[in-house]
Amino acid sequence: MIAEIQKEILKLEQDNNIKIVYAVESGSRAWGFASTNSDWDVRFIYVHTYDWYLSVEEKKDNIEFILPNDIDLAGWELRKALLLFRKSNPPLLEWLRSPIVYKEELSTAGQLRDAAAEYFNPKSCLYHYFNMARRNFEAYFKEGEVRLKKYFYILRPLLACCWIERTGEMAPMEFDMLVKAEILDEQLMHEINVLLEIKKSGEELDRGQRIPIIDAFLENRFEHFERYLKDFNFKNEPGYDKLNSIFRGTLEEAWR
Repeated sequence: MIAEIQKEILKLEQDNNIKIVYAVESGSRAWGFASTNSDWDVRFIYVHTYDWYLSVEEKKDNIEFILPNDIDLAGWELRKALLLFRKSNPPLLEWLRSPIVYKEELSTAGQLRDAAAEYFNPKSCLYHYFNMARRNFEAYFKEGEVRLKKYFYILRPLLACCWIERTGEMAPMEFDMLVKAEILDEQLMHEINVLLEIKKSGEELDRGQRIPIIDAFLENRFEHFERYLKDFNFKNEPGYDKLNSIFRGTLEEAWR
C-alpha cells in the first residue's frame, strides 16, 4: 500500500503541475491504533510553480481526493501551510511529527521542525485538543452502551492536553507514548491497553458497556482542563521573516 500511495502522490504532482514537498500518514495508522479496515489518511504540503504565485486573483489553496482503494488524500498549498504554522495549527504540527512519512525530499519539513518551538502556542493546541475530546464525548457517550473504539478518540486528545500542560511542548502523535507518559494508575493503563491490543490485532471493537475506571479518568480530566484553561494565558506573535525565507527557499529547491 505504501508503494500505491507514493504512486498516487506522483500522479497528483503530474496532473496538477505541483511539487509535493512533504507527505505523511495522519490518522489512526500514525496514532498507533489502526484496525485492518482503517483508511489511509495521507496529508501533504505542496508548492506550485513560480507563475502560479505571480497573479492577483485568489486561487484554490488545497487539494482533496478520496480514492476507491481507501486512500484519503488531502493537502495544503505551501503558503497556506506556513500561515497556519504561524498560528501553531495542531494538525500541521502533528504532520511534522508523523512516524509514517511517504515523501520528504526537500528541506521544508526539516526547517519547520527546527522552527516549531519558536512558533508553538500551547494555548491554541490545548483548546484544540480539549474541544476535540469534548465533542467526541458528547457525540458518542450519551448512553450506557457505547462504541468502545470511540474511547481512543477521547483519550488521545485529552492525553495530548496532559502532555502539553506537563512539558510545555507539542504532544507526540503516537497513542502508546501518551499512555506511557501520562497514565500513572496501573489498573487504568491495563484497561486502556486491553482495548488497544484488541483494536491493533485487527478486530473491530463492537458496542459494549462503558468502562468505569476510564470514565472516571475522563471526567476528572475534563473538569481539570475546564478550570485550567480559564486562567491560562499565553501570547506568542512570531514574525514572518523566517516563514518567508522557507517559502522562497522551497520554491528554489522545488523548481531549480
